[in-house]
Amino acid sequence: MPAWLQLMIDSFWPLLSAGLIFTVPLTLITFVLGIVLGLSVALARLYGPAPLVMLVRFYVWLIRGTPLLVQLFLIFYGLPSAGIVLDAFTAAVIGFTLNIGAYSSEIIRATLAAIPKGQWEAAYSIGMNWPQVMWRVILPQAARIAVPPLSNTFISLVKDTSLAAAVTVPELFQAAQRLASVTYEPLILYVETALIYLLFSSVLSTLQDKLEQRLAHKETGEVAL
Repeated sequence: MPAWLQLMIDSFWPLLSAGLIFTVPLTLITFVLGIVLGLSVALARLYGPAPLVMLVRFYVWLIRGTPLLVQLFLIFYGLPSAGIVLDAFTAAVIGFTLNIGAYSSEIIRATLAAIPKGQWEAAYSIGMNWPQVMWRVILPQAARIAVPPLSNTFISLVKDTSLAAAVTVPELFQAAQRLASVTYEPLILYVETALIYLLFSSVLSTLQDKLEQRLAHKETGEVAL
Protein backbone atom coordinates (compact mmCIF):
# COMPACT_ATOMS: atom_id res chain seq x y z
CA MET A 1 0.00 0.00 0.00
CA PRO A 2 1.41 3.42 -0.91
CA ALA A 3 2.60 5.49 2.03
CA TRP A 4 0.29 8.39 1.15
CA LEU A 5 -2.77 6.12 1.15
CA GLN A 6 -1.81 4.60 4.48
CA LEU A 7 -1.43 8.10 5.91
CA MET A 8 -4.89 9.07 4.68
CA ILE A 9 -6.39 5.93 6.22
CA ASP A 10 -4.63 6.48 9.54
CA SER A 11 -5.59 10.15 9.73
CA PHE A 12 -9.20 9.78 8.55
CA TRP A 13 -10.76 9.06 11.92
CA PRO A 14 -8.81 11.76 13.86
CA LEU A 15 -9.89 14.30 11.25
CA LEU A 16 -13.49 13.10 11.04
CA SER A 17 -13.86 12.93 14.82
CA ALA A 18 -12.61 16.51 15.14
CA GLY A 19 -15.25 17.49 12.61
CA LEU A 20 -18.02 15.62 14.42
CA ILE A 21 -17.02 16.77 17.91
CA PHE A 22 -16.22 20.42 17.18
CA THR A 23 -17.04 21.50 13.61
CA VAL A 24 -20.60 20.16 13.47
CA PRO A 25 -21.66 21.40 16.95
CA LEU A 26 -20.06 24.78 16.31
CA THR A 27 -21.96 25.04 13.03
CA LEU A 28 -25.31 24.01 14.48
CA ILE A 29 -25.10 26.18 17.60
CA THR A 30 -23.99 29.32 15.80
CA PHE A 31 -26.48 28.88 12.97
CA VAL A 32 -29.45 28.54 15.33
CA LEU A 33 -28.32 31.47 17.46
CA GLY A 34 -27.51 33.48 14.34
CA ILE A 35 -30.97 32.91 12.86
CA VAL A 36 -32.62 34.02 16.12
CA LEU A 37 -30.41 37.11 16.16
CA GLY A 38 -31.02 37.73 12.46
CA LEU A 39 -34.80 37.51 12.89
CA SER A 40 -34.66 39.94 15.81
CA VAL A 41 -32.53 42.37 13.83
CA ALA A 42 -34.76 42.10 10.76
CA LEU A 43 -37.91 42.78 12.81
CA ALA A 44 -36.20 45.71 14.50
CA ARG A 45 -35.18 47.22 11.16
CA LEU A 46 -38.65 46.84 9.66
CA TYR A 47 -40.88 47.68 12.60
CA GLY A 48 -38.72 49.13 15.39
CA PRO A 49 -38.43 52.74 16.56
CA ALA A 50 -35.92 55.00 14.84
CA PRO A 51 -33.14 54.74 17.50
CA LEU A 52 -33.30 50.94 17.43
CA VAL A 53 -33.29 50.92 13.62
CA MET A 54 -30.13 53.03 13.62
CA LEU A 55 -28.48 50.72 16.17
CA VAL A 56 -29.16 47.49 14.28
CA ARG A 57 -28.23 49.07 10.95
CA PHE A 58 -24.88 50.03 12.46
CA TYR A 59 -24.40 46.45 13.71
CA VAL A 60 -25.13 44.99 10.25
CA TRP A 61 -22.88 47.56 8.56
CA LEU A 62 -20.03 46.84 10.98
CA ILE A 63 -20.18 43.05 10.78
CA ARG A 64 -20.67 42.87 7.01
CA GLY A 65 -17.91 45.40 6.41
CA THR A 66 -15.17 43.64 8.40
CA PRO A 67 -13.55 40.22 7.87
CA LEU A 68 -14.79 37.33 9.99
CA LEU A 69 -11.22 36.42 10.91
CA VAL A 70 -10.62 39.91 12.30
CA GLN A 71 -13.84 39.65 14.31
CA LEU A 72 -12.70 36.34 15.82
CA PHE A 73 -9.30 37.80 16.69
CA LEU A 74 -10.89 40.82 18.35
CA ILE A 75 -13.11 38.60 20.50
CA PHE A 76 -10.53 35.98 21.47
CA TYR A 77 -7.26 37.93 21.51
CA GLY A 78 -8.48 41.51 21.89
CA LEU A 79 -11.07 41.31 24.67
CA PRO A 80 -8.59 39.92 27.28
CA SER A 81 -6.84 43.31 27.21
CA ALA A 82 -10.15 44.76 28.42
CA GLY A 83 -10.42 42.15 31.16
CA ILE A 84 -12.82 39.84 29.28
CA VAL A 85 -11.34 36.37 28.86
CA LEU A 86 -13.27 33.74 26.90
CA ASP A 87 -12.38 30.17 26.09
CA ALA A 88 -11.78 29.38 22.44
CA PHE A 89 -15.06 27.63 21.72
CA THR A 90 -17.15 30.34 23.39
CA ALA A 91 -15.29 33.05 21.51
CA ALA A 92 -15.90 31.21 18.24
CA VAL A 93 -19.60 30.80 19.01
CA ILE A 94 -19.95 34.53 19.72
CA GLY A 95 -18.00 35.51 16.61
CA PHE A 96 -19.85 33.24 14.22
CA THR A 97 -23.24 34.06 15.76
CA LEU A 98 -22.70 37.80 15.30
CA ASN A 99 -21.57 37.21 11.74
CA ILE A 100 -24.44 34.90 10.78
CA GLY A 101 -26.90 37.20 12.55
CA ALA A 102 -25.89 40.16 10.40
CA TYR A 103 -26.01 38.30 7.08
CA SER A 104 -29.18 36.33 7.83
CA SER A 105 -30.95 39.49 8.98
CA GLU A 106 -30.70 40.88 5.46
CA ILE A 107 -32.14 37.68 4.00
CA ILE A 108 -34.99 37.61 6.51
CA ARG A 109 -35.69 41.32 6.10
CA ALA A 110 -35.96 40.93 2.33
CA THR A 111 -38.30 37.94 2.60
CA LEU A 112 -40.55 39.71 5.12
CA ALA A 113 -40.72 42.76 2.90
CA ALA A 114 -41.65 40.55 -0.06
CA ILE A 115 -44.90 39.38 1.54
CA PRO A 116 -47.78 41.34 -0.07
CA LYS A 117 -49.46 43.94 2.14
CA GLY A 118 -52.76 42.30 1.29
CA GLN A 119 -51.79 39.46 3.61
CA TRP A 120 -51.63 41.89 6.52
CA GLU A 121 -54.92 43.49 5.57
CA ALA A 122 -56.69 40.16 5.21
CA ALA A 123 -55.43 38.96 8.60
CA TYR A 124 -56.42 42.22 10.31
CA SER A 125 -59.86 41.98 8.74
CA ILE A 126 -60.59 38.73 10.59
CA GLY A 127 -59.57 40.19 13.95
CA MET A 128 -55.92 39.22 14.31
CA ASN A 129 -53.53 41.56 16.13
CA TRP A 130 -49.96 42.33 15.02
CA PRO A 131 -48.18 39.41 16.80
CA GLN A 132 -50.78 36.95 15.54
CA VAL A 133 -50.43 38.19 11.97
CA MET A 134 -46.65 37.97 12.18
CA TRP A 135 -46.41 34.47 13.66
CA ARG A 136 -49.40 32.83 11.96
CA VAL A 137 -49.43 34.46 8.53
CA ILE A 138 -46.28 36.38 7.62
CA LEU A 139 -43.44 34.29 9.05
CA PRO A 140 -44.65 30.94 7.63
CA GLN A 141 -44.79 32.45 4.14
CA ALA A 142 -41.45 34.23 4.56
CA ALA A 143 -39.82 31.03 5.82
CA ARG A 144 -40.52 29.26 2.53
CA ILE A 145 -38.88 32.08 0.59
CA ALA A 146 -35.91 32.25 2.97
CA VAL A 147 -35.08 28.53 3.02
CA PRO A 148 -32.81 28.43 -0.08
CA PRO A 149 -30.61 31.44 0.80
CA LEU A 150 -30.46 30.47 4.48
CA SER A 151 -29.53 26.91 3.52
CA ASN A 152 -26.69 28.28 1.41
CA THR A 153 -25.59 30.36 4.39
CA PHE A 154 -25.58 27.22 6.54
CA ILE A 155 -23.44 25.31 4.06
CA SER A 156 -21.02 28.23 3.84
CA LEU A 157 -20.84 28.31 7.63
CA VAL A 158 -19.64 24.69 7.69
CA LYS A 159 -16.61 25.74 5.65
CA ASP A 160 -16.12 29.05 7.47
CA THR A 161 -15.72 27.22 10.78
CA SER A 162 -12.21 26.35 9.60
CA LEU A 163 -11.34 29.90 10.67
CA ALA A 164 -11.94 28.80 14.27
CA ALA A 165 -8.55 27.08 14.07
CA ALA A 166 -7.03 30.57 14.23
CA VAL A 167 -8.41 30.98 17.77
CA THR A 168 -7.26 27.48 18.82
CA VAL A 169 -10.59 25.63 18.55
CA PRO A 170 -9.55 21.99 17.90
CA GLU A 171 -11.91 21.55 14.97
CA LEU A 172 -11.32 19.74 11.68
CA PHE A 173 -8.83 22.13 10.11
CA GLN A 174 -6.74 22.53 13.25
CA ALA A 175 -6.62 18.75 13.60
CA ALA A 176 -5.19 18.65 10.08
CA GLN A 177 -2.63 21.30 11.00
CA ARG A 178 -1.50 19.30 14.03
CA LEU A 179 -1.15 16.11 12.01
CA ALA A 180 0.73 17.94 9.25
CA SER A 181 3.20 19.32 11.78
CA VAL A 182 3.98 15.78 12.94
CA THR A 183 3.93 13.87 9.66
CA TYR A 184 5.38 16.63 7.43
CA GLU A 185 2.81 15.73 4.77
CA PRO A 186 0.67 18.88 4.53
CA LEU A 187 -0.44 18.28 0.93
CA ILE A 188 -1.96 14.86 1.64
CA LEU A 189 -3.60 15.91 4.90
CA TYR A 190 -5.03 19.16 3.57
CA VAL A 191 -6.42 17.37 0.52
CA GLU A 192 -8.06 14.84 2.84
CA THR A 193 -9.43 17.67 4.98
CA ALA A 194 -10.88 19.32 1.89
CA LEU A 195 -12.55 16.03 0.95
CA ILE A 196 -14.15 15.77 4.39
CA TYR A 197 -15.48 19.32 4.12
CA LEU A 198 -16.76 18.39 0.66
CA LEU A 199 -18.50 15.35 2.18
CA PHE A 200 -20.21 17.50 4.82
CA SER A 201 -21.27 20.07 2.23
CA SER A 202 -22.57 17.42 -0.17
CA VAL A 203 -24.74 15.84 2.52
CA LEU A 204 -26.13 19.24 3.47
CA SER A 205 -26.76 20.15 -0.17
CA THR A 206 -28.74 16.93 -0.62
CA LEU A 207 -30.81 17.69 2.48
CA GLN A 208 -31.36 21.23 1.21
CA ASP A 209 -32.68 19.93 -2.11
CA LYS A 210 -35.09 17.56 -0.36
CA LEU A 211 -36.32 20.33 1.95
CA GLU A 212 -36.93 22.69 -0.97
CA GLN A 213 -38.81 19.96 -2.83
CA ARG A 214 -41.04 19.30 0.19
CA LEU A 215 -41.77 22.99 0.58
CA ALA A 216 -42.55 23.30 -3.12
CA HIS A 217 -44.95 20.36 -2.96
CA LYS A 218 -46.60 21.75 0.15
CA GLU A 219 -47.02 25.15 -1.47
CA THR A 220 -48.68 23.68 -4.54
CA GLY A 221 -50.86 21.36 -2.51
CA GLU A 222 -49.08 18.21 -3.65
CA VAL A 223 -47.99 15.42 -1.34
CA ALA A 224 -44.22 15.02 -1.13
CA LEU A 225 -43.03 11.48 -1.55
